Amino acid sequence: MLTLAWISSPQVTCPDQLSRRHFRDILQLHLLMSFTSRLSISSLKSTEKKYLPNPLSIHSPIAIKAETLMDKKQQMLDQPIVNETVMNIDDNLLMQNENNSIEDERLHRKQRLTAALRLFGKFGFDEGAAGHITVRDPENTDCFWVNPMGVSFKQVKLSELLLVNHEGEVLEGSGLLNGAAFTIHSHIHRARPDVIAAAHSHSIYGKSWAALGRPLDPISQDACAFFNDHSLYKDFSGVVLNMSEGEALAQALGQNKACILQNHGLITVGESIESAAWWYFTMERSCQAQLLAEAAGTPKIIPDDIAKITYDTVGSELAGWFSFQPLYNTIIADQPDMFD
Repeated sequence: MLTLAWISSPQVTCPDQLSRRHFRDILQLHLLMSFTSRLSISSLKSTEKKYLPNPLSIHSPIAIKAETLMDKKQQMLDQPIVNETVMNIDDNLLMQNENNSIEDERLHRKQRLTAALRLFGKFGFDEGAAGHITVRDPENTDCFWVNPMGVSFKQVKLSELLLVNHEGEVLEGSGLLNGAAFTIHSHIHRARPDVIAAAHSHSIYGKSWAALGRPLDPISQDACAFFNDHSLYKDFSGVVLNMSEGEALAQALGQNKACILQNHGLITVGESIESAAWWYFTMERSCQAQLLAEAAGTPKIIPDDIAKITYDTVGSELAGWFSFQPLYNTIIADQPDMFD
């Protein structure tokens, strides 16, 4: 059905039955959607329809094609206003690291890496010598900074970080290089030039969920950050020291932000150290939430279309970067010695 409505009448009065603002919004909506969207007059409320200017004519100066409003999910007149996630955002917030020198950017990444490691310790993600986070060097992009093996997440300092190239050579630092850290992270950094950082540990809920050999379901707003954006690596064969397994793990990760390593744990990546670390924190908690929900009953799965809309908000790179900021500010206030 095709309906055309004339709405250019210069003499339009607001009827008593409608508020002036509501009536004005009806007209503005028609103007806004003209020539770009489809609006069905029949989809309007009867009290609204009869107050549209007449005649309904194809000869009108401004006409609006229409079939239905349902392909917009709901009648637009009945939908609430949708606000921005951050309603007073400053563009400077998004450009704060632009035009930094290489030295400034390197320090920025190493500070956030150190803070992320301390946060891993604070949240109890340590398991002996297991666990590592890496961040790509901004100048020598075939190299990454990593925590030294055998130093607690709770005690690691910026000065102890190791600079390692993709051949496994330690270029800066005097600590021990974890063979599994090199095997896993070197392949990810090599395969994914967009990845600035990667995080992995043997945290309790991550490895518990990984033992089930299943991807996470979208059962919460937070879990939607991983909707169609995480994978499952099923081929556990022990500690990842074989270079071929490191390559296979990187392939299993694909273009996703996270991978569940069956019988092993979680790994997350990001275009910043901030986002990579945040994805790990929230994925660990999403594993915990699903374990608890399934222990209590059968979780209600969020429909795919709603999960995708939610993902677009909570699963973006910017969302990951921003979500890390409160954690960073808290840990540097509590543990300023980390930058010694």
